Amino acid sequence: MQVGLKLATEAFPPNEVVRQTVRAEEAGFDFVELSDHFHPWLDVQGHSGFTWSMLGAMAARTERIGLVTGVTCPIIRYHPAVVAQAAATVQILSGNRFTLGIGAGERLNEHVVGQGWPAVRTRHKMLAEALEIIKLLWQGGYQSYDGQYLQLEDARVFDLPDQLPVIAVASGGRNASALAAEHGDGLFATEPRSDLVEAYRDAGGAGPRYAEVPMAWATDEESAVREALKTSRWALTGWKVMSELPNPVNFDAASATVRPDDIRQQFSCGPDVDKHVQQVQPYVDAGFDHIVLQNAGPDPDGFIDACAGGLIERVRALSPSS
Repeated sequence: MQVGLKLATEAFPPNEVVRQTVRAEEAGFDFVELSDHFHPWLDVQGHSGFTWSMLGAMAARTERIGLVTGVTCPIIRYHPAVVAQAAATVQILSGNRFTLGIGAGERLNEHVVGQGWPAVRTRHKMLAEALEIIKLLWQGGYQSYDGQYLQLEDARVFDLPDQLPVIAVASGGRNASALAAEHGDGLFATEPRSDLVEAYRDAGGAGPRYAEVPMAWATDEESAVREALKTSRWALTGWKVMSELPNPVNFDAASATVRPDDIRQQFSCGPDVDKHVQQVQPYVDAGFDHIVLQNAGPDPDGFIDACAGGLIERVRALSPSS
């Protein structure tokens, strides 16, 4: 079992994201995961720095901790050739500590380049082609690709690492889990769903299985709930909404009816470490072995201190309860 910390690039400026990475390494986390957004979910979050610049700084400022994108969309805003080059460079700079989390993206970030927003089935076909292009370029040499949706013309990534990054593919359904098994090296999810893991394994997947666990740490429960409601209520809208809305103002409207009790049902809130451990257990039971602690509370340093004080080790020691 490995335990990671989710860094919210939408909620903190770039220098702060790098600082929290250094603190996470000192606290004993195995890896950090950061989102790859153009926009924040809500205007109140107020940030959305360029993830790949932060990754370079994070690699330079740390020595041991793994670095993971959670997740990058390589089909519209980025061409997969750019992602292949960027990931190879981060893997070299970090000394083989990088994992490329890949997904089919959200309209929130991808519509900005004016190329439209395809239906989910089309996005998954595009994602399969993107993964084929990335792996083709990682073979070395000049490569070309002529897909239904994506093309590559006489391209070569000159700087390749001696150990290629693991590619963990995001899944919200059985078809995406099968795609992860066929085209990736690992699985990425945000729900404690055993069917996603089972579909991944049934399709031949045998790699790491990442899952984000929503928490809100504070010295009292009410402060945790209040902050999560303010900055993270978008997470309760559900994936079909989260992938389709175009701008933060739309997420503000879509989440306007979220109540404090709704937050308590979704997040483990407050300072009680036992409660946070219990929040993780269903993800372990579902078959995930790389647990990402995602704090929506008001005090990131207090949360990291609590993790260093015992939460990391307690999560790392969990096993399936069945």
